[in-house]
Amino acid sequence: MVAYVIFDCEALLDHRDHELLDVARLNGIFWVLRSGAPWRDLPDNFGPYTTCYNRFVRWRRAGVWDQLMNALAAGHDAAVQMIDTSIVRVHQHGACIAGDSKQLMGRSRGGLTTKIHAVVDTSGLPVRLALTTGEAHDNRLVLTLLSALKSGAMLLADRGFDADWIRAFVSEHGAWANIPPRRNRTEPICFSRHLYRARNLVERFFNKIKQCRRVATRYDKLAANYLAFIQLASIRLWLRVNESTP
Repeated sequence: MVAYVIFDCEALLDHRDHELLDVARLNGIFWVLRSGAPWRDLPDNFGPYTTCYNRFVRWRRAGVWDQLMNALAAGHDAAVQMIDTSIVRVHQHGACIAGDSKQLMGRSRGGLTTKIHAVVDTSGLPVRLALTTGEAHDNRLVLTLLSALKSGAMLLADRGFDADWIRAFVSEHGAWANIPPRRNRTEPICFSRHLYRARNLVERFFNKIKQCRRVATRYDKLAANYLAFIQLASIRLWLRVNESTP
């Protein structure tokens, strides 16, 4: 499926991009994703590492990875939405342009970090993904990530998302925010501990994508490239589910 979508998107490119898709290059991209190795260490059977890297960037600029994610997530189960974040440390090889705020590298006690924001569905499959600097608050991108929240849905999140404006935003969409109240809350809040147990699915999602070493540690200087690798890891999860579904 990945190969077919990329082949269709080749028409979006404007120079020497009408050759047949070389699947070996795609396999090389996934090898780098899984191993976390530098592009220069790509085995010879995948072809020149420069070709694999250039294809990866070219397809990212053409919106191939975005289209794949949107197509796979289009039919997700929206009854329950879970939002959470995970901090990733930036490797020294990716930190040479840390002064550029556009690359979303924040400085904290552990050094340079980037924060992954994710929304998953009832099955724990990714629906929306985004990045911020590591020191950014967890609720920084709530309005963006939950903009498509459907009426009647339930939102699961941890205490970091317990804010009146978030609850009001969810209510405006006709949904219910099942978020544990902060300890300093004085007014009672409707909260179900039983339903909250399902929130472990978003934690397991982060665990799964971090099995790809290129996601577990950020080696990429460009935030767009790092987000593309996160999308690729998420696409693998979706494809596994679709392959196992009769």
